[in-house]
Amino acid sequence: MAGLAKGLAIIELFADGRESLTVADAATGTGLSRAAARRCLLTLAECGYLAFDGKFFHPLPRLLRLGFAYLNGDPLPRVAQPILESIRDRTGESISLAVLDGDDVLFIARAIATHLMVTGVAVGGRRPAHAMATGRVLLGGYSAKQLDAYFSRAHIAANTPKTIVDPTRIKAAITQSRLNGYAINDEELELGFRAIAVPVTDIQGRLVAALSVGFSSARSDNQSMIEEYLPLLKDGARTLGQVLPRDILATLL
Repeated sequence: MAGLAKGLAIIELFADGRESLTVADAATGTGLSRAAARRCLLTLAECGYLAFDGKFFHPLPRLLRLGFAYLNGDPLPRVAQPILESIRDRTGESISLAVLDGDDVLFIARAIATHLMVTGVAVGGRRPAHAMATGRVLLGGYSAKQLDAYFSRAHIAANTPKTIVDPTRIKAAITQSRLNGYAINDEELELGFRAIAVPVTDIQGRLVAALSVGFSSARSDNQSMIEEYLPLLKDGARTLGQVLPRDILATLL
């Protein structure tokens, strides 16, 4: 089982958008020794999950099976997709659905706009929760004790000069997002990119996911974003919450 855990840890490194890994990259990213990382990489290559060109290991299509196993088994992305596409068609912007996975935001469904996006987030992509509107909405479901634990272990780094990294200020932003019913990301994750997110709750009022729209900051300021997109996001979140299966949280644990 230890070998399986090491292999999965290496596979997860590709979730950060990396196109290739060296043995040194894998060792650094997982905390394994170089010898152990090399053995795991070669095993994954032998099993058809990675290709090896003599220096770099690259993911192969077989890795998609692991992701599709989740997407096919979890009803949330399937139920949400038509709703995301409806909001996308009404706004002309890309719409995303995400959940918390550990200390990161994990995107599980997307409806992509026809124009180019400034962010490379895709289904299966992960981003730091503290620097995202989506993350602050999801962290809003934590108790004070859970938030303290999150800040004690999470890596709080600045993605841009605008990223808030002071835990006190982040906690204040999370509290404000709870009160407002939405959160905004103003170029904290990526310069030139803004987003607004709202919570998705089930019929029992439990926080399940976050729904967001993101776009180039050149196309809208924060106030316009609130006026134009917030009502549509809230309507979509409400619709999604009403059609979710009662046991939806069990599929996310």
